[in-house]
Amino acid sequence: MDHVKESFEHFEKSNSKYFAELLPSDQQWRLFPDFRDKVAYLDIETTGLSDNDQITTIVVYDGESIFTYVQGQNLNRFKEDIKKYSVIVTYNGKCFDVPFLQRYFKITINQAHIDLRFVLRSLGYRGGLKECERRLGIDRGDLTNVDGFFAVLLWEDFRRNKNQKALETLLAYNIQDVVNLETLMTIAFNKKLKDTPFERAGRLSLPSPPPIPFNADVKTISNIKKRFSYF
Repeated sequence: MDHVKESFEHFEKSNSKYFAELLPSDQQWRLFPDFRDKVAYLDIETTGLSDNDQITTIVVYDGESIFTYVQGQNLNRFKEDIKKYSVIVTYNGKCFDVPFLQRYFKITINQAHIDLRFVLRSLGYRGGLKECERRLGIDRGDLTNVDGFFAVLLWEDFRRNKNQKALETLLAYNIQDVVNLETLMTIAFNKKLKDTPFERAGRLSLPSPPPIPFNADVKTISNIKKRFSYF
């Protein structure tokens, strides 16, 4: 009985970490509906994968508002802003995004963390974020062929050539990642419910995607592709 009372107290305080520590890692998807209004969908872009590389952009989406952080402009604001959330949702963030952020900013990110890479893998969806999106019918439009390596090239185009369209395309790409995380989280949650008695009562409606404040510049994408045989 004391344990039930303690659980209610932590729930009232939106202490998702308490429940995350009690749940096995493969069951933390269960946190989603009760803490949905405290979720930060998070993704970063970097100049590379090593410890010496830099963060170029960060995007956080909370289901309503989109927050963008850009190196040389407002990147440090992220450190305080992320504290507002109880749960973080990423794709491969446990292996990459969160360790990179912690090392880069010298901070600790200790919120409950649902990594969709592992949730989707348990449902039979393997590969990168874009591959999972493709298999689940999510279309990226003009950003379909833009990937993490291309994001590095967009940043270089912006930094070296002062091409504002390259930065806007990079931010559009980064935002698309986090907006799609909400859709993927909802799909994964509903699929997980099929193995429980609560499928009908607990099923969630798919979210409506928000307006994205930046557009991918087709000309910039085309020009970069022409310069690199990789594409």
